Amino acid sequence: MFRRILLLGFLTTAACEIGLADPPRITAVLTSSEVVVGETVQLEIQIDNTRASAITPRAIDVPGLQIHYTGESTQMTMRNLSVSSSITYSYTILPEKSGTFKIPSQTIRVGKDNLQTPELTLRVGDSPRATAGGRGNRTPSGSAPAGSGQNADEKIAFAELLVPKKSAYVGEIIPVVLRIGFKSRTQLRELAVPQINGQGYTVQKLSEGEKNLETIDGQSYVVFTYKTAISAARPGDFQIGPVEEKANVLVTRRSPGVRRRPFDPFNGEDPFSDPFFSMPFAGLMEQHEINIKSDPVPLEVKPLPAGAPASFSGAIGSFTMTAEANPKRVQVGDPITIKAAIAGRGNFDRMNAPELSDERGWHKYPPSSNFKQDDDVGISGTKSFELVVSPNEKLATIPPLVFSYFDPAKDRYITLQSDAMPITVEGNAQSAPSVAGAATGAAAASNLAGTQKPQDILHQISEPGNIVDTFAPLYARPGFWLAQLFPLTLVLGLLGWKVRNVRASNRAALRAARLQHEKDELLRKLRRNRLAPRDYFSDASRVVQLKTALKENNIEPATVDAETAARVFSLDPEQSERMRRLFAKSDELRYSGGGSGDGALTSNGRREALELIESLS
Repeated sequence: MFRRILLLGFLTTAACEIGLADPPRITAVLTSSEVVVGETVQLEIQIDNTRASAITPRAIDVPGLQIHYTGESTQMTMRNLSVSSSITYSYTILPEKSGTFKIPSQTIRVGKDNLQTPELTLRVGDSPRATAGGRGNRTPSGSAPAGSGQNADEKIAFAELLVPKKSAYVGEIIPVVLRIGFKSRTQLRELAVPQINGQGYTVQKLSEGEKNLETIDGQSYVVFTYKTAISAARPGDFQIGPVEEKANVLVTRRSPGVRRRPFDPFNGEDPFSDPFFSMPFAGLMEQHEINIKSDPVPLEVKPLPAGAPASFSGAIGSFTMTAEANPKRVQVGDPITIKAAIAGRGNFDRMNAPELSDERGWHKYPPSSNFKQDDDVGISGTKSFELVVSPNEKLATIPPLVFSYFDPAKDRYITLQSDAMPITVEGNAQSAPSVAGAATGAAAASNLAGTQKPQDILHQISEPGNIVDTFAPLYARPGFWLAQLFPLTLVLGLLGWKVRNVRASNRAALRAARLQHEKDELLRKLRRNRLAPRDYFSDASRVVQLKTALKENNIEPATVDAETAARVFSLDPEQSERMRRLFAKSDELRYSGGGSGDGALTSNGRREALELIESLS
């Protein structure tokens, strides 16, 4: 009796809170915006802050897509005696052909309100079901997916790997989807982050798991979906996986007398119909540790074909390139920033900056880069580069940028080339010699005029003397111009030296400002401590290089190693050893293909690297 009163009070409080809650709000999302023909994706329409049932369409008509209603679920959350509720309506979408499809806005009637869902876009690609890693690597057992091979586990959970390709090239990025499902009546107590086992390839960090409710072979499963990507380091035949996991689950042990009601809005999952509420301490939940294992997926890795262009640096995928330069009007020796953006889908981690097709007459500085990903694992996105160049002479255009990559879909190398960028370069290095030459010519002409002896009309005077020379003005005398030649040359030389120093100081200031800006941005990223191990140590070693270059102006950041940094900052033996460990860890994670997860790096290692960097001054 006491339990019933307590339960009634809880429901009354929840009803009051819901009555005072915010007005209903609707959202609609796709569990994935990209899918291949034959694969399903879920459409979820969620209505928050409502108790009323909604009137939803049972099917949505979109040519090329089969969209069917698959069920609903209700969730109630209590925080500080404030109760919020939401209802999720699920639809299964099965694409019939490839293309880009628009799922139109839907009108949902909730009580007295008409709510509108947003328009959604679904991109469908071609992928025959015969490809490796389709739905064929989930081993069925009876009417439920297979698990670890034990009969009890086979009815509880399953795991599968989805790899869209049978073969690939060395260095090519291949997307991989890992799915782990549990029977909907199974309560998951503990599940570690899954790992994909195998040798000969690197695995990127898994995305956050997406949780969805799916119906498979007539059974309801809660499915966790993880996305990642792999890249083979050498040619050969490999096995992707298998994925092996252990999970602790609680399985409901129902009473034989419990019968399902004819109309059950919770689809058999009503928590208040569970016998736990009549016998809460009867031990109706059984804990199991189950083994979950997927089947491996074979993959053939081929070497890249011969005949790679000189500008190829390892980029594999499909890309486009844009470029622009500023400023358009400069002096000889002034810096020009070229911003290039390479967008597409591929292995951005192995992509280097594009190069000038003709470097004659130009001085280059090391480029900087920034990557913005468009998906969960960094396969698609845009990588931006900033290249700083300065003209050594008068030039009318910046040569086109060239970038080469290998397209696995077309089985050939492709070279992208930007348009030539027109500029105006002012200044003339020959101006001082021209002025000096003019002065010399004037002095020579004056000297020649001075050497012409005027005709003597006084023939009877045998010694005319120098009386005529004394009346000539000073500026008309040849000796005066010869005497001015030296100070004029000196003034022109000092002026040229001053102009050169001003330009050099401007270039040094621009370089220092650019290095300081890059150093500050990387330090902010390191202090947030949200980077993957490989990115964290790569940025940490780059900060050391930037600090060293800022301390000694004649050092390029790219040439700084652990010994150079220790010498410039006069580090003691202990700090020098920590510096060597930092650069060694950066090289290890960059070139060995490691660092796909945080297991490769401890928090002490991150803290030690950051303390070492901030101690440099």
